[in-house]
This record gives sequence, C-alpha cells and structure tokens, in this order.
Amino acid sequence: MFSKILIANRGEIACRVIKTARQMGIKTVAVYSEADRQALHVELADEAVAIGPAAAAQSYLVADKIIEACKATGAEAVHPGYGFLSERASFAEALAKAGIVFIGPNPHAIEAMGDKIESKKFANRSNVSTVPGYIGVIETTDHAVQIAEEIGYPVMIKASAGGGGKGMRIAWNADETRDGFDRSKSEAASSFGDDRVFIEKFIESPRHIEIQVLGDKHGNAIYLGERECSIQRRNQKVIEEAPSPLLDEATRKAMGEQAVALAKAVDYDSAGTVEFVVGQDKQFYFLEMNTRLQVEHPVTELITGVDLVEQMIRVAYGEKLAMAQADVTLTGWAVESRIYAEDPYRNFLPSIGRLVRYRPPQESSVDGITVRNDTGVVEGDEISMFYDPMVAKLVTHGPDRASAIAAMSQALDAFYVDGIQHNVPFLTALMGHPRWQAGTLTTNFIADEYPDGFQPPVPDDEARAVLAAVALSIGAIQRERLDHLPGRLRAHSGAVREKWVVKLDKSYVPVALLEGYPGSPIEIDIAVDDKTPITLRADWRPGDALWQGTVGKRSVVVQVRPAEGGLRLDWQGYSVRARVMTPRIAELDALMPEKLPPDTSKMLLCPMPGLVVSIAVEEGQEVKAGEQLAVVEAMKMENVLRAERDCTVTAIKATPGDSLAVDAIIMEFD
Repeated sequence: MFSKILIANRGEIACRVIKTARQMGIKTVAVYSEADRQALHVELADEAVAIGPAAAAQSYLVADKIIEACKATGAEAVHPGYGFLSERASFAEALAKAGIVFIGPNPHAIEAMGDKIESKKFANRSNVSTVPGYIGVIETTDHAVQIAEEIGYPVMIKASAGGGGKGMRIAWNADETRDGFDRSKSEAASSFGDDRVFIEKFIESPRHIEIQVLGDKHGNAIYLGERECSIQRRNQKVIEEAPSPLLDEATRKAMGEQAVALAKAVDYDSAGTVEFVVGQDKQFYFLEMNTRLQVEHPVTELITGVDLVEQMIRVAYGEKLAMAQADVTLTGWAVESRIYAEDPYRNFLPSIGRLVRYRPPQESSVDGITVRNDTGVVEGDEISMFYDPMVAKLVTHGPDRASAIAAMSQALDAFYVDGIQHNVPFLTALMGHPRWQAGTLTTNFIADEYPDGFQPPVPDDEARAVLAAVALSIGAIQRERLDHLPGRLRAHSGAVREKWVVKLDKSYVPVALLEGYPGSPIEIDIAVDDKTPITLRADWRPGDALWQGTVGKRSVVVQVRPAEGGLRLDWQGYSVRARVMTPRIAELDALMPEKLPPDTSKMLLCPMPGLVVSIAVEEGQEVKAGEQLAVVEAMKMENVLRAERDCTVTAIKATPGDSLAVDAIIMEFD
C-alpha cells in the first residue's frame, strides 16, 4: 500500500480524504494557496506545501506545482478530490510520466466520459439512451439559436468541461439562448479553462438520479445503488438522498446494469458516477458521467457501508475489488444537506466573511440514527470569494426515509453559524415541506415552491406556542439571575409573576407561568394563549447558543442569539425576534411607532460581495424593465443584474474590476 499520498484539493473534500488515509495508515500531504495558509486541511495533513496565490488558476489548477510538491515530499500518489484537476486526463498523464499514481480513473476513461460532448457521442455508439440534443462544439451565438430552435424550447446550454452547475443555463426563447450562450462560455472559460458548450433538450419536471459505480484494473465493475439529487438551485445540488423515493428494484437494476456496462466499455477503474435524467414515469436517459468522487458520496457510503475513498486508493494501488455485485446491500436511508455560504433571503446570492461562530451538531451514531458532518472549516476561518461557497455537508442516516429526515431536521436546528449568511434556515424549513416529505420531487422543486425566493415562514399556532414557551423560559432564567446579583436594592420586577406577554416579531402572545421555579435547569408548567398547560424542561443557561429541551412531548433545539431589546430565535426555518414583557409594558410597546427602512428603490445595489465584470449602460441612458445593467462575479458564478422597471440611469458609481461589498451602490436612477 502507498505510504504517502498528496491531496490536490482543499476544504472539506481534502479533510475527508485525509480522514480515510489516516485510518489506512497512510501519511498525507496537503497543498494550499495563500488564502488557505491556515486552513483546516493544512492543519490535519502530515505535511503541507504552498503552491501559489489565492486564485485557483494560479495554484490549485496548476498541475506542475502539484507534481513539484509530490517530488519534494515523496508522495507516491495524488487524490484529486472533486473539481479543480480531478477530471483532466492531461493531469493524470503528467502524473504518470513523473512516476506518480493518480487516484482516479485512467486517462482514456476520463477523456471518453469526462467530456460531456464526447461522452454523449460514446454513449450513442454504445446504444445508451440519451437526451435529444446537438452533440458538437457550437462556435457562434447565431449557431446556438439555430440549434435551439431545431431542438425545440426549452433547451439546456451546458459547458462541456467541469460541473457543479457552472456554465449551465436554461433557455426558453432565442433571447435567453443568446444571453445563456454568452454567459455559459464565459463561466466555462473562467472556471475550467475550456469555453466549449453544447445544447440539449431540457426535459420538464425531470428527476436527477445517479448511479455510483466502482471499477478496478482487473476488469471488474459494480454499482452501489442510486442517489436522488433532484433538489437543485441554479443547477447546483442542494440536498441529496439515497436511495431514491421514486425507483423500484427493477428500475434500479436496469439503471445500474446500464451504468456498469458503460463503465466497462471504457475500462473504468475507480469510483465514478453515471448521471441520468429520469421522468416521473421512470423512463431514464443518460446525462453524463462524472469521472471522479462526487460531493454527495457520503449518502452512498452510509447505506452501503463502503468507504469510497478507501476503495479508490486500493484500486489505484492495483488491488481487486473485494466485493461482487451480489455483496452490495442497501440498508436504511441517508440524506445530505449542503451548507452553503449564501443568503437565502437574497435569492441565495453568495456570502463571504469570517465564521465568528461555527458550531456544527455533534457527530454521533445512537439508536440507529447517524449524524455525520464533512467540513473543511473551523470557527474563526474566513469564507473566501475565491472558491466554492460550500461550508460543510451534513448527513444523517436512519432505518427509513422519515427517520433520516427527522434526524436531519433536528441536526440542522443545532447547526449554529454566525458571521456570514448561510442557507441553514432554508434547509431546515425544507425538511418540513410536505412535498419534500412525500418524495414528489423534480429538479424544479425550489423554483416551483419558492417562486419569489425564500422568506422565513410565519409561525403557525403550534410553532408560535413553542417559540413563545422557549422565549419565556429564557426570559425567566435571565430575570432570576438578575435577582441574585449582589448589591441590588430590590428584586427584579416579577421573576415569578404568573402573567407575561411574549412579543414574537409583531405578534403579542399571552403566556402564563403556572407552576415551577425559573432556575437552571428549568422545569415549569405554562399556558400559551390560555390553552391547555404544557410542561417545559431544559438545561439552558445564559450564554448558551442552543436551547435544548422539551416543550410538552416535543423534543426541541432552538438557536438563541441576542437581538436589540430581546432575542432572536431560529427553529425549523422560523426566525423571530422575541421579547418577554409584562402585560402593561406590552400595552405600551404596541403604541410605539414603527421605524421604516431607508428608500433604496432608485438604486442598484450590489446583492453580494463580488467583482464587477461589466457595466452594460451609461449615464443618461433610458432602460426598459428586464434589460441587463451589470454583471457581478462571486465565487466563480456570474450574476446578471437587470432593471426591475423602466427608468433612466442618472449616475454610475462602479466600474469593471471594482470589488464591492454587499449593498454597495452600483448605479442610481431617476
């Protein structure tokens, strides 16, 4: 077995590979850019080598620097993770010439299947069902429009190289095809160094289901079940699960056998993924093959018990697969949520900054429920604009889908992050969505269910009661502590009084403390809205980030943050400001005037921290609603900003190349 390997990647996947290498007794070498000098993967590895500036094109994407690091440290093999150089045949070939093993498929397989255009040609020759489209390089915008109209709208414009949702656009007409073609080529060039794109028919209401395959260098190949990846946003996966709630055993077997046949046809010899677009009628079509480890591989690991990173290392060393297809069994259900540095309340735009607090839920395996968190950051780290916005992957496993979802919901409630905007509130709310729980999914799920973007849901009566009860318990504990401070002239007003009012945002909720003393730990009987009394128990203490306890018979984990005049409580996707008052103070508070935010309706504000790519208008120019105003790039994605109404540009405050903070003024209108 290898004695030392180098991980040509960063973040959570680098940490993930290091974890398995340690278990196998293999030493590891990390590489890092200037931006990652103090990153977690650098700390975890046995050795670390600096490879250049923050920009990936000058560090993680430079094959020569990786090879130099291998030679300097004596690393015998390289694991590429995903992204960066993981699907470049030229990188695998360069490693081989240097006498270094590539922990991934052979260059022929990468070339045949890693390129989306070539893979479709190969699949057609192999009689694999594919989505209708134009399989070839498209040189001009006019050619793209011609092809799209021949195929029939809607169409998908996709970068031939790479993945992760970059360089992908859906077009419903000629104008969107022109704009999508230009944006896809630009994103593909900046992300992958390859601006080729192709066009295929976009299947409406599809599901995205993929088969995990594993092959060795001795002609053996198996499949390890499927993953449902239909919950996507901007073609980027958000939640994955295994197995799929759609497939039956016969369809799973048919898809798996087709995936294995395709893998064997190219002598595939590592872990890889064959992706399919699947109709609600279970008809499936080959989409592409990812010749690398997938981001969502943990859900497969949890339902099969197979460590895919270990298998990749063993296969690369020349070992035969230790299992046959008959040995593969799927046990239970697993769900993965991707924790992204993005603002769900601003249409999921990227967010950067320092992790002032980063407290993921405790990893555990208790009573048939497993909680796993694959991450590459620790508290105090900075989320940079140079790389992908994913912070962590939270994974749960249970005996069935319902238990895995319930475990995920509670684990997300306990995932405490401050300092950046993040999508935990959205993920938590989604776990309770009836359509998600029913498994009636499509890749349009988020667009269909949140057409106007995500906003915190308004608490229903049950949620209102839970949040009011938690707020009262916290307020009572805080007041009880104040009463015991030395030097006070008199007890704080009413720590044990019965009648209270909890203000949740703009709603006033009467709560009665019927029995019990508000110490810590706390056990009290309360009545919310004069309804049936319930017992509340918790061991929360002032300063704790999480309130964990029971409200009635319900186990509850609520995130607690200080806010002006009270607290902010986050639970199950709800986010409310809470303040505990006496009834008289509540009466007076209701009379206070509401402070209105400043008017920014005549300004174009930068929706996320990013780099201005272009300004499409001039001062004095009249623009129509929907016209492009500017393009801002953040975390490798180009975001087109358009006019919301007809107006005239009166002032332009930014120029291409400017680095802007969120809400910075780009231009003003009349």
